[in-house]
Amino acid sequence: MSFLITALATFVGALVGVPVVLGVARFFGIYTTVDERRAKVYMLFGKVKGVITEPGLHLLWLKFGPSAAIINWFGKCHEIDLRLDQEYLRSQPVNSEEGAPMGIGIWYEMYVSDPISFLFKNADPKGSMRANVSNAAVRCLSNMRLADQLETRHAMSQAVRGEVTPKSHEWGYQLGSVYIRKVHFRDAQMIHQIEEKVVNRLRQVTSAIKQDGTNQVNIIKSTAERQAAIEFARAAAQRPLIVGQALQKISADSEVMEAMYSLLEYQRLLNSEARVTLLPAGQAGGLLAPLLAAQNAPVRTK
Repeated sequence: MSFLITALATFVGALVGVPVVLGVARFFGIYTTVDERRAKVYMLFGKVKGVITEPGLHLLWLKFGPSAAIINWFGKCHEIDLRLDQEYLRSQPVNSEEGAPMGIGIWYEMYVSDPISFLFKNADPKGSMRANVSNAAVRCLSNMRLADQLETRHAMSQAVRGEVTPKSHEWGYQLGSVYIRKVHFRDAQMIHQIEEKVVNRLRQVTSAIKQDGTNQVNIIKSTAERQAAIEFARAAAQRPLIVGQALQKISADSEVMEAMYSLLEYQRLLNSEARVTLLPAGQAGGLLAPLLAAQNAPVRTK
């Protein structure tokens, strides 16, 4: 029974007593804890007593002396966030050297570098930083050539950062990376005109490509036709030579030549579809030939 009572008392003491004791110790300024990327600024009777930026456990009696016992009663503790913050300013109005109304989107990082200046030198450091970046963009990036505004974003980012950093450091705010993320036209009519020009240019390029393709096809076609005509002419020129050589060989034998010419003559007569009357041998000088020739229908006798 005594063991249970002791265990219960220890549990209640650890659950309730330890937080109470630690709260009393913090209230009397014995110690404090600082989280990562945080800072605490202690003020007593309107004056800054000290700043703690290192994370961990800190004994205030060793830092501030006996005044640490009353610093939470009569003073005040400001906890400041030192983490990196980011912001994006959309469509900051600038003009190019050619007079084109442009909009620039600026992304930048910032963090608290001096907690005391951050608290007391500017009532709204974040808003002042925003206004300073916007004004620096207008001052540094206006009257630039349109081609430079569209291409040299790194140089533009460096120019804005170099303009803003000295002033922001006075307020305890440090400017980190600056990047020009977007450059665009602000005039809707100008955007429409540019779109029309781009479309017309694309049409011209498409027509030129199409015409060039047609010309290339015509050149290839005419070249092929010329080469085919040359080959056909060469073949036509070779035909008489081949026929002449064949006839020369045939003429070497008189019987073969006469037989060939006879066959050619008969073939020509057959192909002409003329009327042919064949007479028996030995009767060509009699009366049979005129009688047969006078008939209307042709008579063929074998």
